[in-house]
Amino acid sequence: MGLVLGYVRTSTTDQHGKAQFDALLEAGVPEEHIYFDQLSGAKAAKERPALSKLLAYARDGDTVLVYRVDRLGRSLIDILNTVAHMQERGIALRSLVDGIDPSTAAGRMQLALFATMAEYERELINERVRAGVMAAKARGVRFGQKPVKQETVESKLDVARRLLSEGKTAEQAAETIGWSRSTLYRYLKQYGTEQPKVDESRVVLGRGRSQYRDRKPLPARE
Repeated sequence: MGLVLGYVRTSTTDQHGKAQFDALLEAGVPEEHIYFDQLSGAKAAKERPALSKLLAYARDGDTVLVYRVDRLGRSLIDILNTVAHMQERGIALRSLVDGIDPSTAAGRMQLALFATMAEYERELINERVRAGVMAAKARGVRFGQKPVKQETVESKLDVARRLLSEGKTAEQAAETIGWSRSTLYRYLKQYGTEQPKVDESRVVLGRGRSQYRDRKPLPARE
């Protein structure tokens, strides 16, 4: 026979949750098997340390008692995900005040109603998000990545082509210009791999070469 475990969650304004403790003790949960979280309901179930410990400790055949089913999560979606996780592991659930017991037909019907309401909640959230995006676009807000200037792409490609012609690997060339290797390959495929021909008439001579080297000497003065 499995163990009977209890879970209590109180907010920071709910003192010590004495009503929850007393109800669980009266229902037969040993005090040492009651897990307690005191934090805001804004925390998702997976972020609650005591609930995480309880779920890690519980085994197939155990039963978890809560004062109300809303103690398990901050939203219907969160509650249903937690209940589904428990059912998959064979952990039973009973809610004392709500009378929810997923092992009964009535309990499953209540959870089905919760699931319907959770789906409605998702739709409301999605509608609010879409409305917010449309309002932002109307104000001129642009979404997505900022387009890269073509001049920047071409200048980086010139450097990358030169490095590749000198024997550097694609990974080394990409790292030098601040791209990933896949980005470098994508632009090389788009713009070509050959280095542009250099206009020799515009080449600036280096410091080691005199700018007067190729000029004819002046005639001797009489």
